[in-house]
Amino acid sequence: MTARPAADATADRRDGAAPERRSKTKRKAESHDLQALGESLLELGDDHLASLGLDEALVDAIRAARKMRSHEARRRQLQLIGKLMRSADVELARGAIAERQLGRARDSLALHEAERWRAELIADDAATTRFAQAHAGADLQQLRSLVRNARKDAAGAPAQRSGRAFRELFRFIRERQGNG
Repeated sequence: MTARPAADATADRRDGAAPERRSKTKRKAESHDLQALGESLLELGDDHLASLGLDEALVDAIRAARKMRSHEARRRQLQLIGKLMRSADVELARGAIAERQLGRARDSLALHEAERWRAELIADDAATTRFAQAHAGADLQQLRSLVRNARKDAAGAPAQRSGRAFRELFRFIRERQGNG
């Protein structure tokens, strides 16, 4: 009988049918990720949640967690959700959460763009032409009227400003962004 080097024995274990063990740290990190994903799923509506094809037990646990007000009970329920998610196919859930976050980012970007247009229109007469070019079909006469009213409001004393003209101009811009 010849003794085999330790390196060969290790290689045999890796190549054999025995699965590779993950470290406890890695397992805990994955568990926390699933728990965080489960917490994000609490924000989705029931109809959207049902369309993800998750197990009924998981969906029930998510619905129950929404109703819980006690911090400790909610924490334990989130742990249960994380445990149930280990056996579930979570790729659709990850995609739904990512889409929700992307939608919020798009909405925020559109609001910032509308605010930029409003500031530019009030500050510069040439901005009206640029806005009309960027948003075909915009009513130029109405836009000029709204800009004129917003400038009048801005020129008034701070105590006399109503802000109505700014809101109307902003609403006009947001409507054109949706159409253009």
